[in-house]
Amino acid sequence: MSLFGQITIVGVGLLGGSLAQISRQRGLADKVVGYGRNRAKLEKARTLDIIDSYEDDLQAAVAQADLVVLCSPVSVMTPLVREMVSFLRPGCLVTDVGSVKKPLVGEIQALMPDGAYFVGSHPIAGGEKSGFEASRADLFQNEKCIVTPTPKTNPSALKKVRELWEQVGMEVFIMDVEEHDLIFGAVSHLPHVIAYVLMNTIGGISTKNHEDVTSFAGNGLKDITRIASSDPGMWRDICLSNKKPVLNLIDNFQGTLQQVRNLIANEDSRLLEQAFETAKKYRLNLT
Repeated sequence: MSLFGQITIVGVGLLGGSLAQISRQRGLADKVVGYGRNRAKLEKARTLDIIDSYEDDLQAAVAQADLVVLCSPVSVMTPLVREMVSFLRPGCLVTDVGSVKKPLVGEIQALMPDGAYFVGSHPIAGGEKSGFEASRADLFQNEKCIVTPTPKTNPSALKKVRELWEQVGMEVFIMDVEEHDLIFGAVSHLPHVIAYVLMNTIGGISTKNHEDVTSFAGNGLKDITRIASSDPGMWRDICLSNKKPVLNLIDNFQGTLQQVRNLIANEDSRLLEQAFETAKKYRLNLT
């Protein structure tokens, strides 16, 4: 028996398309409907058998849904919910895939009508490529998903949203919204900022014989800046939505970078090697 009669995916991109595929593959819904503004892209997603059908009218897309999954940019999630709430059927669940939680969960939870329920989610999956063309059914397999209930969260809704992510192959963790935003500001948002800034710094360097020094880059630079290929608009929204933690983390990073600069300037080889050795140990702990 399926978990849901109809799942509506709002934003059929990498995450939305992948969720649609695995939901259909594993029979988690009787029907998976895609919603978006671009009818041509939705038609292509249907032709590629990513979704069962699509709507470019939000009311039509959510009116019969048992679950609505917000896979749109975080900056438009609240406006979309504000637009759709009067059309949600009793018992409908709403969740999301946003990587920022505190502002989003508070805003959306306050908009939910009686009898409909919101539970914040953050599946830790994706890549530098975007769009449903890059989606795949195994994107979530063996990855982590953070679910962020509040004291107002309906227990039955929480249970069902948790079951959704477990059924698509994820390990689910329950986390407070503030803790979530600090952790992912550190392990995701700050690294993206650094990757973008590093590429802007190196990209602006030239010599008398070479205007673009990046043409000489080896795999090391490619490895540490891979995420700078990610969607700039999406990461603009994430940084602004998680502003306070990101700013604090940038300050911490600048302080650590200044310490390393001082060690190099003072030619303190012992402490410099020690700093690099500590970083190596942290890196080897990554799984």
